Amino acid sequence: MNSSGGTQPRSEAAQPKDSITQAKGNNAQAKGRLSGETALITGATSGLGKALALRFAAEGAQVVVAGRNAERGEAVCRTIESGGGEAVFVAVDLLSDTCGDDLVRQALDQFGQLTILVNNAVDLEGDGPVTENTAETWSRILRVNVTAAGLICRAAIPAMQQAGRGSILNISSRTAERASPKLAAYTAAKGALNALTRSIALDYAHEGIRCNTVQLGYILHATRDASNSPQRKAEIEAMGLTRPATADDVCHACVYLASREAEVITGITLNVDSGSTAARARSFDAP
Repeated sequence: MNSSGGTQPRSEAAQPKDSITQAKGNNAQAKGRLSGETALITGATSGLGKALALRFAAEGAQVVVAGRNAERGEAVCRTIESGGGEAVFVAVDLLSDTCGDDLVRQALDQFGQLTILVNNAVDLEGDGPVTENTAETWSRILRVNVTAAGLICRAAIPAMQQAGRGSILNISSRTAERASPKLAAYTAAKGALNALTRSIALDYAHEGIRCNTVQLGYILHATRDASNSPQRKAEIEAMGLTRPATADDVCHACVYLASREAEVITGITLNVDSGSTAARARSFDAP
């Protein structure tokens, strides 16, 4: 996997707009809640990461779209630019020891500052019960989910110190508190990521750098959930205390924590999980 990304100007031809970007429009680029900020988002070429990139741009941030797939990453950038925003794609290999240095260097080369970091990349491929996981599986899952986040924080924090402020968001999972079957390495990695959040919050709060965890439950995904059976839909509805969460719900939480509206909030774990961490699923209470 490549660890460098191009910064060539892109065509300003109209591109299909995400609903979030379209709703905000060009005015949000100048007046949004993240105006004047520069955000680096890992795992930003698809899924939740893409939604975060589009929302942060709609709120006025310059966005570094980091991921493995150049075609998808460039497409995200074109969508942002078609709405009047600024974005650059940077390809990254999170298994590389230099992943953090590479990402932050290119963010600074493109935009001159870095004030927001979202560690969103995830890997749970091949995970299973502890007795069945290979050493390679343990190493890779821990590396992508927590070690890479630490390496990127190590590179990003000096840039935030130079900017005089910073907000780091670590995207975690309720498995850190309520284990799911056959996900031993992923569960351990997310628990470690939550602990890393608290350590960073303590060490850098005095410099205006905050670090928070956004901990997710089941997040509806249009493609994945489109073919769900009625039974599966009912199971999802019963997982939490409220309606199932969507990517929009996660974006609302992340924009707030990334913004200066949350300047006194650091070291927390914000559950965006329909209440499923606080209480057992309603499905457990069915007769």
